[in-house]
Amino acid sequence: MTESRNENTPPSSEPSELLRTARELVPLLARNAEQGERDRRLTDESVKTLTESGMFRLAVPKRYGGHEASLRTLVDVSATLAEGDGSASWVVAVGNSLTWVTSLFPEQAQDELFGAGPDTRLSGVLTPSATAERVDGGYRVSGRWRYASGSWHADWSLIGFPVPDSSGQIVDQGIALIPAADYTVEDTWFVAGMRATGSNCVVAQDVFVPDHRVVSVPKAMAGDYPVQRSGGPHPRSAFVQFLTAAPLVAPQLGLARAALRFVGEKSAEKAITFTYFEKQRDSTAFQLRVAEAAQKIDTAHLHVQRAAADIDAAARRGEALDTPGRIRARADLSGAIGHVTEAIDILLTAHGAGAFAEANPLQRIWRDSAVSARHAILQPSMIKELYGKALLGVEEQISPLV
Repeated sequence: MTESRNENTPPSSEPSELLRTARELVPLLARNAEQGERDRRLTDESVKTLTESGMFRLAVPKRYGGHEASLRTLVDVSATLAEGDGSASWVVAVGNSLTWVTSLFPEQAQDELFGAGPDTRLSGVLTPSATAERVDGGYRVSGRWRYASGSWHADWSLIGFPVPDSSGQIVDQGIALIPAADYTVEDTWFVAGMRATGSNCVVAQDVFVPDHRVVSVPKAMAGDYPVQRSGGPHPRSAFVQFLTAAPLVAPQLGLARAALRFVGEKSAEKAITFTYFEKQRDSTAFQLRVAEAAQKIDTAHLHVQRAAADIDAAARRGEALDTPGRIRARADLSGAIGHVTEAIDILLTAHGAGAFAEANPLQRIWRDSAVSARHAILQPSMIKELYGKALLGVEEQISPLV
């Protein structure tokens, strides 16, 4: 195991310093956002600056020179980056959430990823869209995995696969780490929003994956990690909830804040057509809309903060978050997305039809938020049902992701 820290480690892993760094990156990310959207990948400048600023080492264990940040810190930092560019925030948050998953792997795998330095970038898809064969010392895996955010800039990919025994019988669901040299990236990401995330298809054919680079998903969800695991408390965080809060919800918070700020700033110079108001900000109707949107955004933040606090507190105690806590956290996170979606819609209407001009960043915020809000793991109706059953003591299981 690598014990020494990398010489390029930023001077502090304190949340306040990480947030300050993220805040300083917002203007650059905003400046590059339009180009990234055209290219359907982050600009090289954005990736280079994010890497050099330590944004891809937020979840890397400290023993490798990383920050080993709490979930709350990861959420706050990712949300701040989204104020500049939702896609950049998404790639950072997804990359760090997958980096966090590697902290559940045997240390031999962690050494392979981070032994040479903490700035290794990951993409990945946990859906088991693959075939596998059990061989001596590991598995031979083939498959296609959509949608791997940050695929163009990743050094490794984390992929899901059905785990067979020596007879070919499927006995588990696993996740495996494979280096970029072992797979190709197929350019398939043509979408309405989050275009610069480069969430393309990762393709691997007959790739050997050694046993130490494989972890059981059910065991990870249950907190049953390899005995080699060591380090701080964060690897004990609730699996599904961590992977929801960090990459899927945090960018939405920053997008909502950016929309609120933009609409507020423009209201001092924008008139309301077919009225006598020369400035939107002077209209009571406009003020009410802005206040309503702000309250929805605040509500989203409060729910996310409660979920992150519950997850982090259980991890610090060295305990698995109990089932009611996990379900409430899923409801908090999914519900927050609903509040953000409603808030941005209100702000679009308040700002006016000009919001949809290509030159207006508000339309990109709207598209980025709308696309990411439809991620399958968020499913608001299903999660509300899951939460309602838990509140009423109904034991019927409708999802394995608890």
